[in-house]
Amino acid sequence: MDILKKPLITEKISALNESGVYGFVVEKTAKKPEIKAAVEKMFGVKVVSVRTMRYAAKQKTRYTKSKVVSGYTNAFKKAIVQVAEGEVIDFYGEI
Repeated sequence: MDILKKPLITEKISALNESGVYGFVVEKTAKKPEIKAAVEKMFGVKVVSVRTMRYAAKQKTRYTKSKVVSGYTNAFKKAIVQVAEGEVIDFYGEI
């Protein structure tokens, strides 16, 4: 099971990248020690701290020509990871 789904690339997280803070969307069942181990193994850096946030699904409604379509967005979990001073994770190196 792959714990890290994708990196977060937003303006706020990109501004924090300079200070060694990175964001990831992770599995909903992932725990902090598992996230720390996965980041250290995948990127070869020393993780100092991990903060997690869970986001609930939101109800969305669309009005189409024939009917009203109701549903929910996906629920997800975010992890904010701080690496040791002087270490960098390069997301754009593969592009």
